[in-house]
Amino acid sequence: MTAQFRCRSCDGVEFYPVVSLGDTPLANALLGADDLLSAEDRFPLVVVGCRECSLVQITETVPPERLFRHYAYFSSFSDTMLDHASRLVSSLVAERSLGAGSLAMEVASNDGYLLQQYLSRGVPVLGIEPAQNIAAVARDRGIDTITEFFGAATAASLAAGGRFADVLHAHNVLAHVPDLRGFVEGVRLVLAPAGIAVIEVPYVKELLDRCEFDTIYHEHLSYFSLTALDRLWRAGGLRIVNVERVAIHGGSLRLFIEHDRGQAPSPAVAALLAEEEGWGVREAATYAQFGERVAALGRTVPRSAQ
Repeated sequence: MTAQFRCRSCDGVEFYPVVSLGDTPLANALLGADDLLSAEDRFPLVVVGCRECSLVQITETVPPERLFRHYAYFSSFSDTMLDHASRLVSSLVAERSLGAGSLAMEVASNDGYLLQQYLSRGVPVLGIEPAQNIAAVARDRGIDTITEFFGAATAASLAAGGRFADVLHAHNVLAHVPDLRGFVEGVRLVLAPAGIAVIEVPYVKELLDRCEFDTIYHEHLSYFSLTALDRLWRAGGLRIVNVERVAIHGGSLRLFIEHDRGQAPSPAVAALLAEEEGWGVREAATYAQFGERVAALGRTVPRSAQ
């Protein structure tokens, strides 16, 4: 870790070690037949925790343009993801009375797997997807999609054009974002006054409990607890009003976020924040134990297989 590294959430500079996986190639940089004999680029994969805000994160930021402008993963290939999206959209359309006068927006909208659920229910949509190949597929399916990385600048442009989200989705993307505060500001700018943002992130407690070190790679810059998320969104003028734990992606948090009007969060938010204090979300020793488990597993692998 260089001396210049700062926490992506709070700008802190003091960290405790979690685990180091050495220099590794990019997980989704799949090689063609002509590349098999060439050396792969490798980048450090070092995980630390911020002593100020408790955010767990890697110290290396590979440029997003390299990782996401052409992407190999299409969400529609997964029946699990399609069912997950359908059930969520059905409940939101009913609960919030969404219709032809509403706008459902999704950040990192992939091939439109989720927004098509709104479209089929008569709700206008807008996707924001940086991968050019995937955005083209979404547009072919009738999903209005812009090919941009989401942040404050993109959101300001949308707001200037009068495009505000009554519901804004960001599923399994926040961990990919280098500028977390810029992302939060973007949500604040583009979310309608009475709108709601639905954010899903893999949960760091599942990473620890299940020793899911295989989910640590360069696309995943951050590993979230509710404690770290609550501070991040509050600092940006937004508030987590409810939280659910869902099974997707090895165990995730689903956050419901609104503009901060001083409203009280649901009992579920207070309960999970208290639960995290109980298991030591802010304590370096909690994460050191995880690092020791990963190292112990590494020692069981025969040297010939490493």
